[in-house]
Amino acid sequence: MDVLNKLYYTVSSTVSQLSIVLPGNPVTREYEATNHIASAGPGLLWKIFSGFKKSTNQEASILVLEKKQLGRLSKKDREAVLDTLRKSISQLARLRHPQILAVQHTLEESRDSLAFATEPVFASLANILGKVDNVPVPVPASVENYKLFEVEIKYGLQQIAEGFSFLHNDVKLLHRNLCPQNIVINKKGAWKIFGFDYSVHCISGAEAIVRWPTIEYAMDVHALAQPSLDYLAPESALSCKLLVSSDVFSFGMLIYTLYNRGHPLHYSNNNWTTYNLNVLKFKRISNSDLLSIPQEIREIVKLMLNYMPELRPEFHDFLKSEFFDDVGIKALIHSDSMFQWDNLQKTQFYEGLPQILEKIPHRVCLFRIIPCLWKEFVNPTMVPFVLPSVFAISEGCTKEEFTRYILPYLKRVLRMQEPVQIQLICLQKVELMLKLALADEIESEILPVLYRALECNSQQLQEQCLSVIPTFATLIHYQTMNRDLLPRIEKLYKSNCCASVRVNCLDCIGKLVEHLDSWGIRVDVLYFLLFLRVKDRKEPEVLMSIAGIYKKILNHKKVSVTKRIIAEKMIPVLMCVEFGEEVPLPLEMPLSIEKSLTANQFNAIMTVVEEMVNVIVAEDPAEIEQLCSMQEQHKNCDFGTNNNISDGLGTSLTSQEKEGLLLLLFLFSGNFFF
Repeated sequence: MDVLNKLYYTVSSTVSQLSIVLPGNPVTREYEATNHIASAGPGLLWKIFSGFKKSTNQEASILVLEKKQLGRLSKKDREAVLDTLRKSISQLARLRHPQILAVQHTLEESRDSLAFATEPVFASLANILGKVDNVPVPVPASVENYKLFEVEIKYGLQQIAEGFSFLHNDVKLLHRNLCPQNIVINKKGAWKIFGFDYSVHCISGAEAIVRWPTIEYAMDVHALAQPSLDYLAPESALSCKLLVSSDVFSFGMLIYTLYNRGHPLHYSNNNWTTYNLNVLKFKRISNSDLLSIPQEIREIVKLMLNYMPELRPEFHDFLKSEFFDDVGIKALIHSDSMFQWDNLQKTQFYEGLPQILEKIPHRVCLFRIIPCLWKEFVNPTMVPFVLPSVFAISEGCTKEEFTRYILPYLKRVLRMQEPVQIQLICLQKVELMLKLALADEIESEILPVLYRALECNSQQLQEQCLSVIPTFATLIHYQTMNRDLLPRIEKLYKSNCCASVRVNCLDCIGKLVEHLDSWGIRVDVLYFLLFLRVKDRKEPEVLMSIAGIYKKILNHKKVSVTKRIIAEKMIPVLMCVEFGEEVPLPLEMPLSIEKSLTANQFNAIMTVVEEMVNVIVAEDPAEIEQLCSMQEQHKNCDFGTNNNISDGLGTSLTSQEKEGLLLLLFLFSGNFFF
């Protein structure tokens, strides 16, 4: 009931929040907003909500402007701001490019708000740099604690430069207001161009030279309806000239801001007089003013900020800089363009990717690399090349990250059985998945990988599975071990004619003994070994594995075996006795005279037998004495004297004496069955 109440409260809170933010806005018919997460645009007026499309559950972001935020402006300024915002979204909806924010639902307007839907957005660059106007209070930890890595800055700048090259060369459009408020970072970490409030198209003419209109900076209009003075090129404000290099100047200032803890070179505070004074400083800008910028791009940024527009470089000049000669950048570029490559090119890239990932921050790998890798899962032949990188990234994940961002996509791969390399790689990483997955997903997704490998027809897979199971036995619940895993290993042993697989089954069981309880050892392991075929037990490797299992059982810290268990279920196996349905019949000769054993193997097995005998002797000496007196009555069995047997309580026995004592134990020690 508490859960239902909590759910009802959550839904009610969301509905009431939306009814306040978007009263009557048509966007609410198709989209559901959940949480207010960030802000963007001029003055950070646009509130960014996470949400989804109702009809498809497709994730989206809903950007909302509440008109009451403009309540303090005059009617003229308010209309001017609203007009620029309408124009901005109209222009944005017409543009299609990977580096431009994608619109899913165009602008809708109601009496109280403007709203539209886009691809999932994380925050604006201004929010990341500490500008949190119109962001919920308290500021979400995901935004407040977000720190840009160098590789993110480099790749982000490259994306923005490519986006502006597209706008200038293909669309013939000037942005005119490039600043942190108009750069948004989507959920995958990609930087996108936003805020086309003051963009202008070129003037068409007969000449081949592109000409741009002349627009005067209107000082009598509110600052929210004008480009940001802190990033505006001098010629745009003072000479009313619009040039491609004007956007280059703004881009240079953006770079400076990124490396100067979110502060531009000079603040104008939306004051025209202050701006005029700051413009004069660009005439004598020096390297000492740009010390915060990396050495590789310091000179080109200095040229971008040059007072003379004709001296500024173009965007493609910036993209050729050594600044981008970085393995992390190349990995991100290749990941984004992978769909254009053939399988051979992809294979070569993926083989070297795990080494590159070590040099890329984990967050970048998780949100930028992983989504690109998922696309390859539709092609089974490429999956074996992709999986090592997926698991390399998983090693740096928390449980929450793995469960949320990796396992949902990995489930499809875990069920693949062809090519066989997929299962081999998954088996090698089962321990990692067991550590990161939740309990119910372990049962439903991870452990079935083991079960399928044990039940398949591939000897390579079976042996690989048997070798890795003990490495993560501590992560498997003992009930699951007893109920699901051990029976499958035992079934594999009985159904397999390959000696190496059978030996690996026994070795695996031996390594699992220390993780089993008394019930599992007695009912599963000992019963299984007791009824192994005699011809199997005559194989030296099998016999050595059995002896190793018994040694593990005898030395188990939490489980002790009684003399009855030793006599009834353990020693008979090493004595090569074949069992009937009611009583055991000694149809085979004692193991000690089998010629297939080497001297070392014989000694190793006899050492285990001696440990068993010592347990029996130490547990009840009175019964041993009674057994010895019974031996005296069977003088036809000449295995040694009573003194030698009694001395065995404290001293080691000879091989012949061990055989005699073992035979006596079998012949006169009561019942042999469960």
